[in-house]
Amino acid sequence: MNAHSGKHTADATTVEEGLAIAEAQDKQFNDEMATETAMQNTLLTPRFYTTDFDELDAIDVEPVRDDWDKLIAQMVADPNKGHFKKNEDWDHIDWENMEPQLKKEFIDFLISSCTAEFSGCVLYKEMKRRGTNKDVTQLFQLMARDEARHAGFINDALREAGLRVNLGFLTQKKKYTYFRPKFIYYATYLSEKIGYARYITIYRHLEAHPEHRFHPIFKWFREWCNDEFSHGEAFALLMKTDPKLTKGVNVWWIKFFLTAVYATMYVRDHQRPAFHAALGVDPDWYAHEVFTKTSKLSEQIFPITLDIEHPAWQRNLEKLQRANVRIARAKEVGGIGGKLSQLGGSLAAASAFAALYFIPSKKHRVPENVRLEPVY
Repeated sequence: MNAHSGKHTADATTVEEGLAIAEAQDKQFNDEMATETAMQNTLLTPRFYTTDFDELDAIDVEPVRDDWDKLIAQMVADPNKGHFKKNEDWDHIDWENMEPQLKKEFIDFLISSCTAEFSGCVLYKEMKRRGTNKDVTQLFQLMARDEARHAGFINDALREAGLRVNLGFLTQKKKYTYFRPKFIYYATYLSEKIGYARYITIYRHLEAHPEHRFHPIFKWFREWCNDEFSHGEAFALLMKTDPKLTKGVNVWWIKFFLTAVYATMYVRDHQRPAFHAALGVDPDWYAHEVFTKTSKLSEQIFPITLDIEHPAWQRNLEKLQRANVRIARAKEVGGIGGKLSQLGGSLAAASAFAALYFIPSKKHRVPENVRLEPVY
């Protein structure tokens, strides 16, 4: 009998233990469709990243030592151990009779979320494996542990639908994108903070409108997003150790990542109309709520925020969305006509993104103390 059978990723205290449990489950149950979907690499799908681990290993956290030790102590205390697994609050879901378009979009949401969580796990685990800096390796071990639990929990939900993402296969076979450490900081900080904003917005909405909670996984979103929040805090502290990261030409890079992360979220969410209708959420309202929260949070470390109230902001998001629809349709058509239409859509998307990027940003003074607590 496998040593990990009967155990759950929610109870794992290290990322290695969590992944061993997931691997044992993969051997018992595997579905190629979910894994193939997770393997896709497009502008809108979650990616796996690698970086210069030696540069990360050289980080000196002494300038932020007090805040660092408090955050690490909070993560070591592990308030969410054992949380991410089914209990009596997990309602039975009739997957067979779920409205087909909703089922399709919800499964896409779960696979995408699982891939995104596991992407963080893979990156953090690799840093822990390669590094010698005790402060940095401890942080990345703790974050990898959390992300492995999240991915395992989503796989639980997928298994009920007869699906499962093979996490071990993804680790070995999915294409990796190289990012310099500073780009990892910007992108990962934003993905963790926008993840918090997304999950807490849905959680609070369903708290007020429980009739729209069509799946029990949403009940776990508050603790989930608090993990995302603390991971974002860690990257804020990492950036705080080197003031150059948030000054000079790097402010243009920060603006690029802000624009790219917001725009990607907007376009991706508009691909799931049935999912948002079932939640009782208008995607435009949801996007604005999430952008507002993320912008407020990112003031802790970034010296600029995007002007999401500017009249050109929403207009160009909608142009980007229409261009994305055009590209998708052109791919389905194929042939020379499809290729030309795809090119036209790509040019329209690039133009809309450039227009978003060049909206003047809002500047502010970054606070001396960057640590925040979840308030939403």
